[in-house]
Amino acid sequence: MTSSASAKIDDRIAELGDWRGPTLARMRGLIKEEDPEVVEEWKWMGTPVWEHAGIICTGESYKEVVKLTFAKGAFLKDPKKLFNSSLGGNLRRAIDIREGEQLDAAAFKALVREAIELNAAKQKPGRAAPAKKKAATKKAPAKKPARKPVKKPAKRKN
Repeated sequence: MTSSASAKIDDRIAELGDWRGPTLARMRGLIKEEDPEVVEEWKWMGTPVWEHAGIICTGESYKEVVKLTFAKGAFLKDPKKLFNSSLGGNLRRAIDIREGEQLDAAAFKALVREAIELNAAKQKPGRAAPAKKKAATKKAPAKKPARKPVKKPAKRKN
């Protein structure tokens, strides 16, 4: 395999050799159509990852499914109910595509667009942007009052 992430994804698609290769290639194509500036990465011991201002989704292939996991899927609107896996978590949501299934391309691209917009917002999902903290100013430590020198009694001459 070559060192480029895109080339590694090409290799993965080719090595799958059955329905999963064309399925992963189609989903990759839809991501690139929606965002021509998407960055392809190869992470976690061989997982294709698509990023724009953060992770959009990953594309894993298993024996029975091609799984597209959206990093912040729990915060995306999904009116067409594409998410059908990893529904119980607080952050991620996934789409499992089985052999012979065709995913609604427009609905998928809408999820990709929304994930990019969420990443670009750079704020925690579901919360207002955090208020900027005022720069902390250090106060000079309070000075202790100066001690008056203690006069020693004069020595007596005997």
